[in-house]
Amino acid sequence: MGKLFGTDGVRGVAGEDLSCELAMKIGRGAAAVLTANTGHKPRILIGKDTRISGDMLECALAAGLCSVGADVELLGVVPTPAVAHLVGKYGADAGVVISASHNPMEFNGIKIFSGDGYKLPDQVEHQIEAYVLGEKELTLRTGGEVGRVTRRDDAVADYVDYLAEHIGADLTGLNIAIDCANGASAVVAPLLFPRLGAKCTFLGAEPDGCNINAGCGSTHLDKLAAFVKQGGYDCGIAFDGDADRCLACDEKGNEIDGDKIIALLACDMKARGRLDGNAAVVTVMSNLGFMQYMQRQGIETARTAVGDRYVLEEMRAQGYALGGEQSGHVILLHHSTTGDGELTAGKLLKLLAASKCPMSELNSVYEKFPQVMINLVANAQQKAAYRDDEYIAGFIESQQQNLMGMGRVLVRMSGTEPKIRVMVEGKDLEAIQASAQRIADMITKRVLS
Repeated sequence: MGKLFGTDGVRGVAGEDLSCELAMKIGRGAAAVLTANTGHKPRILIGKDTRISGDMLECALAAGLCSVGADVELLGVVPTPAVAHLVGKYGADAGVVISASHNPMEFNGIKIFSGDGYKLPDQVEHQIEAYVLGEKELTLRTGGEVGRVTRRDDAVADYVDYLAEHIGADLTGLNIAIDCANGASAVVAPLLFPRLGAKCTFLGAEPDGCNINAGCGSTHLDKLAAFVKQGGYDCGIAFDGDADRCLACDEKGNEIDGDKIIALLACDMKARGRLDGNAAVVTVMSNLGFMQYMQRQGIETARTAVGDRYVLEEMRAQGYALGGEQSGHVILLHHSTTGDGELTAGKLLKLLAASKCPMSELNSVYEKFPQVMINLVANAQQKAAYRDDEYIAGFIESQQQNLMGMGRVLVRMSGTEPKIRVMVEGKDLEAIQASAQRIADMITKRVLS
């Protein structure tokens, strides 16, 4: 990664780390690179989630793009995967999303899709950074060469049409609770799922700019689970703030994570001859129970580092059609160039409707190994200190050996949040809880205190 772009674009506290000045510089750098790479005046789409800071950053970003000669089309509030789809449909040169996904409202981010709907390659991000950091000089436009800003009112409708076509399901008879996280799915889900025939009750569908991901959505599944169980719904669906991930719960309120969703979709795709390469790509976070189940089904698995960009890179390199993360990013390359929560939900609900059985039966495909996760808040300096501490590395290895082959330890720095994540997995819950706490205490003592 470069100095600004992380695993999922540029992220930070809006107005502080991610200032208007930085947003304008990113816009200028992106316009300069796109102009050089395409040889013409670029057209760039901008979409955003519901954060109050989205308007502020949108204005700054658009100003930066126009000042270097790019034309801007504002899509308004739309999910991240909508921008990835619409950049191709509208024949634009790039699409920009202003969102910090599942993070609290004070955060925001900027990520860029190229004209083919895929996130920008590292080398192009580095080219943009060179302008942002002043390593290369910009040419600002004047007169008739300055870019224009226009607004599109058809983005949501076009995206809903695309989803309905590619899901291709009749969900008549299903009674579903859907949590939109007070985010971007609040403008799409109420149009999509009733259109597919489902009876729907929506939660987290009243965004006010400050309540995105606040006690709702895929990062707070407990609220939805209780609502589903008490209300007698067939299942619950939860999205994150920009709707690129989806989690679910069955009628009993039990979680259905990304691993379970990928397992169900993989088996269905294999049965229909649509599982290219007879494989699914997941990350190192995927549960051992998932890995064993896939092996029993005769389906190969490939593991990557955490981050949907790494999953996608492996899928494209090997020609695979399905991949994703335990957190709910699921990529269906036959339909989309990125993780799409509403597409994933539609495919999962299509399986439920066809099965004629309760969601809990689908959810019982395999038993998960217990996992313990401890998230430690850490700034960039503390992350660097952790990375360079050989004593901590040795201590983590000793904890892995203590599990005696009955579990695994994974400690990593989050690429999207200021956190160090300690995960221990195994059959003995008490043992892995103790191991995770020992590791967390050691990291806290050496680099966080």
